[in-house]
Amino acid sequence: MVRREVWSTAETEVLARTLLRAPSVHNTQPWILEFESDRLLLVERRDLTLPEHDPLGRDRVISCGAALANLEIAIRVLGYEPRTETFPEPDRPDVVASFAPGERTLPSAADLHRYSAIERRRSYRRRFSGRPVTRQRIGDLVVTAASAGVEAKPIRDELELTRVAELLEFAAEAHQHDHGYQRELALWTIRDEVSHRHGVGLSATAVPPGSLPWAGLVRPSTALPDSAVLTRRLTEETLLVFLTPDDTRHDHLAAGHALQTTWLDAVDGGLAGSVLTQPLHLPEVRSRLCEDLELAGFPQALMRFGYPSGAVPASPRRAVEEVLGRGF
Repeated sequence: MVRREVWSTAETEVLARTLLRAPSVHNTQPWILEFESDRLLLVERRDLTLPEHDPLGRDRVISCGAALANLEIAIRVLGYEPRTETFPEPDRPDVVASFAPGERTLPSAADLHRYSAIERRRSYRRRFSGRPVTRQRIGDLVVTAASAGVEAKPIRDELELTRVAELLEFAAEAHQHDHGYQRELALWTIRDEVSHRHGVGLSATAVPPGSLPWAGLVRPSTALPDSAVLTRRLTEETLLVFLTPDDTRHDHLAAGHALQTTWLDAVDGGLAGSVLTQPLHLPEVRSRLCEDLELAGFPQALMRFGYPSGAVPASPRRAVEEVLGRGF
């Protein structure tokens, strides 16, 4: 295939590096960027599977939605209005989005702020500082998610938080005693980044020992507090549940896009956050969450926000060359 020089080498580098900074389930980075004629194709890597954690591939598509958000921001910062089409090729369902450069335009202030936040975004799995997030700030994040067509519902009521804590406690115990899940989590926890056969994954230093289950990634050594302790600690955080009207791949992609855009706005405002999807892969937890919180939609992820109490190291990333597919 002959590459048409739509994107310069420098622009291609910007796009690839921005793509690599998107969050993904277990830091699998399940995507490839391909060039075809005058289009960029974001391709889902279905060979990177998590059969225990993500048997239906829902989180993988949500991850691709986060990558989609990053690419659109980068294209705008490069001075183009992106012409984006999701799932553009029926005969290639792994192509989750295509991009073509539209009219030349100056990036907005929001684009520039989000682009700056891409490099600073981290998954913050520790306890927050305790400084409260204002209702105005939470409202701004809700509006950001809504602009991507996804509802982000704040969980504030004490009764709702109690019910969420009970479900998180149940999910944590289930995952802690699931040997298949624990083997898979161990596979994707990097202790020697040089020899790790996947080249990506969760750095052992990024997963604090004994981290509490509401922060996800429950391991056999994790001390599980009861729901009363969890409820008290949840009151110190800002918790959003991201809802979509349906549960299709289109919805999962939109959820990932909204998650990332909301996360970047939070980082730009000085907040840190992390995403929880593990509990929602237990059908009984997902259905109970809908019933207990009277949710008008399908919960795709929980996101916790707060002001950080310290710095968090970046997760490992693949080399730029590994993210570029055919046509480059």
